[in-house]
Amino acid sequence: MSVPLYEFRCRDCGSFDRSYSMAEVPAAADCPDCAGASRRQPGGAFVRPGSAAARLIDATTRTASEPAVVGAPAGRGGAPVTRNPLHRKLPRP
Repeated sequence: MSVPLYEFRCRDCGSFDRSYSMAEVPAAADCPDCAGASRRQPGGAFVRPGSAAARLIDATTRTASEPAVVGAPAGRGGAPVTRNPLHRKLPRP
């Protein structure tokens, strides 16, 4: 079972990451360098680069500026057309 990684920011030393269970994540943690109080950065759990979640987020974000290109117009939505002359004798709905 993996534990989410959360980012904290110290005023003097910068940012660092810590692992906590989602139920026990604190709003502040001690900085590993200066032992000062550091606040948790907004955004929740850390998404690892290259993971499936990161690729999905990148693809979703990219669609705002790079929409999919349509290669051809959509096909007809009606019933298929038949060329059999016997089908003309069938009742129409």
